[in-house]
Amino acid sequence: MSELDILAEKAKTDETIMSDLILKYENFILKCASSTAHNYISKSDDEYAVALHAFSVAIKNYSINKGSFLNFAELVIRRRLIDYIRSKSRYASEISINPSIFNSEIDEEESSSISIKVTEKISKETDNSVNLEIELANEVLSTYGFSFFDLADCSPKARKTKKSCAKAVAFILKNPILVSNMKVKKTLPLNLIEKNTKIPRKLLERHRKYIIAAVEIISGDYPYLAEYIRYIREELKK
Repeated sequence: MSELDILAEKAKTDETIMSDLILKYENFILKCASSTAHNYISKSDDEYAVALHAFSVAIKNYSINKGSFLNFAELVIRRRLIDYIRSKSRYASEISINPSIFNSEIDEEESSSISIKVTEKISKETDNSVNLEIELANEVLSTYGFSFFDLADCSPKARKTKKSCAKAVAFILKNPILVSNMKVKKTLPLNLIEKNTKIPRKLLERHRKYIIAAVEIISGDYPYLAEYIRYIREELKK
């Protein structure tokens, strides 16, 4: 717990402290806005006004148990700006992805020889909202040591393997403490998953990145990406 975290907690009920924090962290707010918009943002831009308001919202909704205030504030700013950019339809991305990263299904015999290529433009499948979610998810997954596009090489291809991965993801999601620990420690509880689901450890290790990504996407704010892994949500209903 840092001094800033304590101040942010106090600022919820003290407007003077809140004003001081906003003034002190103007550059931080501008940096977050520019990073999300992929453009230089100045104080005269609408995006700055949205980010500034989001920062104050972050203060009002912050509590010590949410971890670092700056991390929390950055998340709130990014989400508010993404919603704003979506509403204005002014975002154009060049990210490419093949939907089969999440939704592939082939015969077991063929799975070892299939290589999924990330080449298909998202614009052919859906709108720019997916691109925004990919960028946000990519930042989250980078904290685990891999990128969103690494999923092309570790996604389950065979029906049986997909079912096992879905079972592992469902087990984690049904245990909020495991979700929280995974996000804090940046690791999968392989022993617990293996013990409770009887899924072979080698399979879990081989598809570790995919399982982590699925947990993050389903438990996070990624409605478009979540559509690509609907079969996992079916597992959750069991």
